[in-house]
Amino acid sequence: MGKVAKSTKKFQSKHLKRTLDHRKEQKSHVKRTQGRRGNKSELEKRNAALTKEDQKLKKSAKEEVFKDMSMEKFFENGFEVPKNKKKSSKNKKEHTEDQDSSSEEEDMAQNMAELSEKDPEFYKYLQNNDKELLEFGGSNPLDGIEDDEEEEEEQEEEEEAAKIVEEEPPTFEKVELTMSLVKKWKKQLRESPNLKLIRNVVTAFKVAVNLNNEENVEDYKYTATDEKAIHELLFVTLKDLPAVVQKVIPYKVVKGSRTLPSGSNVSKMSSIMKSHASALLIVLNDVTNTETAALVLHSVDQLLPYFLSHRKILREIVKSIVEIWSTTRELESQIAAFAFLHNASKEFKKSMLESVLKTTYSTFIKSCRQTNMRTMPLINFQKNSAAELFSIDETLGYQIGFEYIRQLAIHLRNTMNATTKKTARTNPADAYKIVYNWQFCHSLDFWSRVLSFSCNPVKENGNQSQLRQLIYPLVQVTLGVIRLIPTAQFFPLRFYLIRSLIRLSQNTGVFIPIFPLLSEILISSAFTKVPKKKENLEAFDFDHNIKCTKAYLGTRVYHEGLSEQFVDLVGEYFVLYCKNVAFPELVTPAIISLRRFVKNSKNIKYNKQLSNMIEKLDQNSSFIQKARSDVDFSPSNRTEVNRFLNDTPWEKTPLGCYVTVQREVKKDRARILRESMEEEDREKEASLKKQDELDEIKDDEEDDEEDVEMSD
Repeated sequence: MGKVAKSTKKFQSKHLKRTLDHRKEQKSHVKRTQGRRGNKSELEKRNAALTKEDQKLKKSAKEEVFKDMSMEKFFENGFEVPKNKKKSSKNKKEHTEDQDSSSEEEDMAQNMAELSEKDPEFYKYLQNNDKELLEFGGSNPLDGIEDDEEEEEEQEEEEEAAKIVEEEPPTFEKVELTMSLVKKWKKQLRESPNLKLIRNVVTAFKVAVNLNNEENVEDYKYTATDEKAIHELLFVTLKDLPAVVQKVIPYKVVKGSRTLPSGSNVSKMSSIMKSHASALLIVLNDVTNTETAALVLHSVDQLLPYFLSHRKILREIVKSIVEIWSTTRELESQIAAFAFLHNASKEFKKSMLESVLKTTYSTFIKSCRQTNMRTMPLINFQKNSAAELFSIDETLGYQIGFEYIRQLAIHLRNTMNATTKKTARTNPADAYKIVYNWQFCHSLDFWSRVLSFSCNPVKENGNQSQLRQLIYPLVQVTLGVIRLIPTAQFFPLRFYLIRSLIRLSQNTGVFIPIFPLLSEILISSAFTKVPKKKENLEAFDFDHNIKCTKAYLGTRVYHEGLSEQFVDLVGEYFVLYCKNVAFPELVTPAIISLRRFVKNSKNIKYNKQLSNMIEKLDQNSSFIQKARSDVDFSPSNRTEVNRFLNDTPWEKTPLGCYVTVQREVKKDRARILRESMEEEDREKEASLKKQDELDEIKDDEEDDEEDVEMSD
């Protein structure tokens, strides 16, 4: 039911009872007058009951009325015809208006006096119910100007009351939802479906899903208490009803999109489906397992063409499905929700795509606030799946992407201004928190995945994507965030965003100078100062943290973690160009800086790792020089340059072999860490379950003791 208006509530509390009583009195008075005067049918019955002699006497009585007077004598003096009273116009004078009103008042008073003599019963009724009519008097039309607003409000309230009385739903007896009734509906849906039957099923389904909300259930004619009947009804409604709806109102497929025909039945069906959508939303919000999610999503997908005309409902459906996609822990449910969003957005671009993209991005940003080892797989799935949605329509994807990347740039600019100028609103010490948080970093990483997916040269096939224009602003914002606070405390954030840039460069083919961002780490205090010895600390988790705590700063554990991350990222970056004809020239500055650092460093373990990396870079440089010594094209021949070592897998190069081994080692380490985490979760769950069992046993013992005391 819709929201009740304020005027309706006011009228219900003040005037509704009086209005209903007044109407009852009117009806009873009409019945009394009809009974007294009689109607035509009653008179005919009475006349039929009279004997022939009585009918003759009655007829002769009518004839005797004019026997003592001829017709000429009756009309001798003529008739006194009453004068026609014309309506007063605006140009008449005031005294004429007073005369007219006084004459009307006298006539009305005389008529009321005659009424009291002719029909005292009706006159008494008017005295009790409409006394104002009997006390009729002249009135000045200017007297009621001050009360116009109150009169209008009362008039609105009376109109609302009339609507309530007229539109008051008919009282009906509650129908119990039984298994036999559901089976009967199922058979009728299969054999002879119609709009009334579909409406009944939809109403019963709404009752079933609103069992926890007693107020809503009271408005429907069905009641549900049988669990088996409810379960069968849910199954019939979600699985069988969509096919029946398509049978009653079939849709057409035009250019790969389902469209409905026009007609009155279509509008009626759309109205029924609008009511059905509210129940489907409740079921979507209560999805607990993959089977239920798949069944509900399939039902919504089949009925989607009937929801397109209701924009608000469509947005709510998208919001609920995106919520399943972003919050559920079951991978199959996530995939089912994503498949629905992808297929629906692709089929109904104009109606759904923009809403899906904006809702998906905003929901993702809200859900990634808490990032840890357990939530990171879910966040990565959201990034990869949402990135695919933005490639459905590149024009719309570019518009939305430009808007959100611009917002990130504005936040960065405000942060940079706040750190240099102290303003009344912003504290420079806390300004960096606007940018240095997981939500901002995940946003940058998400857009790098969007551009990596859409701007891949293989996928573009010679036609550049419109989203390629967003690569430069995204890289500039990312570099600005990395260099905002170049301290060792935020090196984890730097590593996270560098990996994002490496992915972007790898998939789009755009060269991004990343090694200078890494070389800045070598000259930081984290490497130049001698680390402290704290052997009781665990290894720092760089994959799930963007900020180092004070407990790790300056420690040997943190220093070793930085060394491993540095070597890993140097190898991941240069392996992108391990087959490039210009690889020797690209790595020469890096080799020189690394050798200089090793020469001045006293950390033997770290020097060994860097020396190994320098050796792999030299070997790959020699491999490229040997391969290009046999070429017969110049560097200006871009076609041949791009085809250089095209037949050689990157894993077969010296640097490629090294990076492949390092990835395997890292993968095994992550697997062991994940298995240990799962083992901890299982142990924790078992301990909680055992504790619950002990609590239940304890409660049972306490209940037994209370029963014994009461019996004593």
